[in-house]
Amino acid sequence: MRIHINSVFVDSQVKALDFYTNVLGFEKKHDVPLGGPEGENRWLTVVSPEDPEGAELLLEPSGHPAVGPYRTALVNDGIPATQFAVDDVQAEYERLRDLGVTFTQEPLTMGPVTTAVLDDTCGNLIQIVHAG
Repeated sequence: MRIHINSVFVDSQVKALDFYTNVLGFEKKHDVPLGGPEGENRWLTVVSPEDPEGAELLLEPSGHPAVGPYRTALVNDGIPATQFAVDDVQAEYERLRDLGVTFTQEPLTMGPVTTAVLDDTCGNLIQIVHAG
């Protein structure tokens, strides 16, 4: 058993695709129209360019009524929706900050783990992490 697809709920798939590809550096893998209100929902996934056949991240529409309270509670408590591994948290923090990304937690080292938390502009907090 292995992780195939993980999802994050996003306010706008168009905005999320832009952020996750043009800012974070992922690549679009699947983009399949699904309909929905005004036909805007898509099966939209991104992957790491370092592992294009690896786990996919589904940029999932946030239209279900349970999503709003769930995401609000996570953000209010500072809890990331998911976590991405990076080779150097400080360098990635500086690169993303220079691109205008907002961080809710600057790089923090706790023993062998360094983390930082960013706002994905689509309703989620995302943690970047390096365990060394």
